[in-house]
Amino acid sequence: MLAYRPRLSQVLAVLLALSSVTVQASPDSIFINAKVYTADEVQPFAQAFAVEQGRIVAIGRQEEVLARKGAGTHVVDLEGKRVLPGLIDAHTHAVIAGLAAQSPNLNDTELDIETVRQRAQAWLKADQYGAERPLVVFGVNPSTLDNPQALSEAFDTDVWASQPLLLMGSDLHTGWANRAMRAKASIDARYVQDLAKHLRHAIGVGSDGEPNGILIDAGIDQVTLQLPKPDTRTLLEAGRFAVQTYNRYGVTAWMDAAANAGPGEALFSRRARSTGTGILPAYRELAQAGALTAHVAALLVASPQSDTADLDDLASVREQFLGIPNLTLPGIKIFADGVLEYPAQSAALLGKYRNSGKQGALLLQTEGWRALVDAADARGLLVHIHALGDRAVQESLDAFEVARTKRESGIRHSITHLQLVDDRDYPRFERLGVIAVMQLHWAELDNYLLDLVKPYISEAEFMRQYPAKSLQDHGAVIAGASDWPISTPNPWEAMHRAMTRQGPGGGLNAAERMDRADMLLAYTRHAAQAIGLESQIGSLVEGKLADFIVVDRDVLDVDVESLKDTQVLATYFAGRKVYGVR
Repeated sequence: MLAYRPRLSQVLAVLLALSSVTVQASPDSIFINAKVYTADEVQPFAQAFAVEQGRIVAIGRQEEVLARKGAGTHVVDLEGKRVLPGLIDAHTHAVIAGLAAQSPNLNDTELDIETVRQRAQAWLKADQYGAERPLVVFGVNPSTLDNPQALSEAFDTDVWASQPLLLMGSDLHTGWANRAMRAKASIDARYVQDLAKHLRHAIGVGSDGEPNGILIDAGIDQVTLQLPKPDTRTLLEAGRFAVQTYNRYGVTAWMDAAANAGPGEALFSRRARSTGTGILPAYRELAQAGALTAHVAALLVASPQSDTADLDDLASVREQFLGIPNLTLPGIKIFADGVLEYPAQSAALLGKYRNSGKQGALLLQTEGWRALVDAADARGLLVHIHALGDRAVQESLDAFEVARTKRESGIRHSITHLQLVDDRDYPRFERLGVIAVMQLHWAELDNYLLDLVKPYISEAEFMRQYPAKSLQDHGAVIAGASDWPISTPNPWEAMHRAMTRQGPGGGLNAAERMDRADMLLAYTRHAAQAIGLESQIGSLVEGKLADFIVVDRDVLDVDVESLKDTQVLATYFAGRKVYGVR
């Protein structure tokens, strides 16, 4: 007798039936009585949703979702609260923020030098610092650094004659090192003379030709390379602090924009075939401890002196951290310039700084820059460029345009910070598919803008800082970001600032105010695109991960002043509650 052989059509019918059974299986949880904002264009609002194995399997009207309930389904009544997708920070240095929080920190407070000296003395007495363990003080307001002679008088005598000290600017682009720290880093007049011309601005020099302690960008690298690398326990503690802080604010994903950097590593200087791992081990430790309750898209910094061959070295770093749950490594970050604030003035302008007549410094040479971006795009790597000055932004767009003319990779590259953008470049973001990742918490008048920027640029330039609305009106996708620890990780405060352009120091160009709907998209769907995870997160739709938050007020309707005080009642990551108020 011949064995029975089912026809192919019969086999397919059985498989489809089994698939249907799987799809219709009872969900683990159903969340009801909710005012759900989904951030989805097709279905922006819902009343209930079902979660199975960490993903949304149904969302919409309550009675339709409840029809999926099975014997083992847990039903959660959200009591009419507003629900949103988990928020996403498209540019942060979360673990560095954790390290800074564990360290001596002035928290960006404007202080006179004598107060800084007293606090440094107290930290010195409280811990075991010495010639081999420099004291690093984080969060130093740049205004503190504008008098290097006074800093030398405070920190180059007595105990400080042998105690290395680094005052790290709160912008992480400027700093001051005392004489003992400069000696440890071999920074002297000969070192400055031997620097390439385009790097000499990185070391401040006095009238006598000797370094005065001011460090800018690559100059900071020369000092941070002398710092001890954090041990595993310290990194894990910093990582826990970062995750817990973000979950408390409702953030369930972020882009770590310089994950291969940290104490003992360089950001701006070329590390000859270096394979430094920076703070990446923190994410591995968190994942192993089951504590990485967020998606992290970690970028590796390609230094401004990199060439295309350096992408192979970065690939070797990437390979060490593949397969870690909730961690992706989608691409690279490039620094195009520095910052506008005095004394650094290292952001690259189309115009000139009034005090010096200089235009700031591009950190990359045009041809090498374009080749690096093109090679990264060809490899399928996301490219994220730091650019504050309008000349740096323009050159960044030029580099992306070269890659776009060769291929349509589909990768959503991005430029971040965008303090100044030439209006002729506004439409290029949409045309080139480049996302504008903006830290709009900075869009207000504080001492940075009033004292350290305004005196040194034209009034027209000053008024067009952070042109979010103009970019959006020309078709750009705006993604929200903090640059923590440079500013607060609280996205609700950043949304408020973007919508009002007002802060304690006053307002900055009300014509650039964003509206509420656009800011909610900036921290959800648009930010998901910027970090390369839009197929997984960023909106609450069937098939995506159940990352969502419950808040204490209806953020779609409350007045803008109330918005900034929003409190997150619960944060869910892949359907599991990872933060909640009692």
